[in-house]
Amino acid sequence: MALRYYTKLVKSLRLFQHAKARYRTLFGCLALSICFLLVVRRPYLEFPIETVYPKLWKGSGGPSLLMIGNKDSSQQLAAKSEKRIFPSNSICDISKPRSNFCEMKGDIRIKGNSSEILLVSSSQMGRYLENETWKIRPYARKEDPTAMSGVRELSLKSFTGQDQAPNCSIYHSVPALVFSTAGYTGNYFHDFTDVLVPLFITSRQYHGDIQFLIANFQAWWVDKYYVILKQLSKYEIINFDHDHRVHCFSNTLVGLRFHRELSIDPSRSPNGYSMHDFIRFLRRSYSLARDFAITTGHNVGRKPRLMIVPRKRTRAFTNVGEIVEMAETLGYEVVILEAEFGASLSEVSRIVNSCDVMMGVHGAGLTNAVFLPTNAVLIQVVPFEVDWPARSAFGKPSVDMKIRYLEYKIEEKESTLSEQYPHDHPVLRDPGSISKQGWVAFGSIYLDKQNITLDVARFKDTLLQALELLHH
Repeated sequence: MALRYYTKLVKSLRLFQHAKARYRTLFGCLALSICFLLVVRRPYLEFPIETVYPKLWKGSGGPSLLMIGNKDSSQQLAAKSEKRIFPSNSICDISKPRSNFCEMKGDIRIKGNSSEILLVSSSQMGRYLENETWKIRPYARKEDPTAMSGVRELSLKSFTGQDQAPNCSIYHSVPALVFSTAGYTGNYFHDFTDVLVPLFITSRQYHGDIQFLIANFQAWWVDKYYVILKQLSKYEIINFDHDHRVHCFSNTLVGLRFHRELSIDPSRSPNGYSMHDFIRFLRRSYSLARDFAITTGHNVGRKPRLMIVPRKRTRAFTNVGEIVEMAETLGYEVVILEAEFGASLSEVSRIVNSCDVMMGVHGAGLTNAVFLPTNAVLIQVVPFEVDWPARSAFGKPSVDMKIRYLEYKIEEKESTLSEQYPHDHPVLRDPGSISKQGWVAFGSIYLDKQNITLDVARFKDTLLQALELLHH
């Protein structure tokens, strides 16, 4: 009897082992199939922009595709090449939503007016290096077709055989960094968020030992920010568009690293640089006197300085005189910044740095907050229905700058839109219907047609709150 039970038990165990083996085979095949789909098919996927950037899609007027890279169609590489431009020799990261960034190492030759950056490889480096081509637009707003349309496209190529390469005119012992000053440059905010902050992230680690080559070169832009540029690079800037010489490097960076709007993520930046490091870098570059704002409780006899950024064309204050009068009754010394335009940046930075509080309607002029001393207060006056752009551009970055942030959201009656449209008009009653028409429609009304008549009695509490922050 015992033998019979034992025999049945052995048969059951054998059946269980066979079933387990079949399941292992089944799950193994399933796992291989999933890996194949993820690894092999991934390079050919396109991501709908409404999935990745819902706000951007809503403002674009319709669906489009977010292209994460632009590789020569003759090259069919597997997913492992998505982040690598030339395997084992050079890296190209196209995975970030705002900027592509490439680093090439080896025998690199740059002839600016040809739009080509060449990596000359030897046959010993492997046949997979031959005739690789990637096309890069080196500006940190790649998801925006309007901005990128004017950015010069560069071809990064690898080929075998030095006899095909142009002869070197100049040999450089430091790395090269190639970037563009097209896109939205000329707008003060975009100068900083799209170029200067990413340039700091990308180049500061070299402590000046890096050569800048600028595509879409604009002399006025270089002159305006020359103080910053010369602190990041010890070398005369090369005009990539018109320099006919062949420059040779052993290390070349193409494009700028971008983290977030007007800010830096220390966990992703070389040497852990932060936005506050960038602010301190600006103070040293322009020899600004003040590192910290006034502490009102310890500075008897000195009034806190309030800077008003009035704006001229749109989103302007219509009653600056009333604002000044009310602020002075609270104990402020008031300064009017007329000068985002005209005055040199050295002069503007000095005036801003002398102030303890800055206030203004959402707009490029508030970018001057980068020159405020630590613990100063930024008051952003948010126009009717402009909440999200305001917080994204200045609300969050101010915290990273170590500046105290206050927000004053206007009421409908304080907007001149209430004078331009009937009370029951969708612009006032249903702003969402305007947003659905796209960013152009939204901006043409809420950014371009709106001025602000500040309710000074209501705004008084915000200025008192700023004084309280300074006191502590």
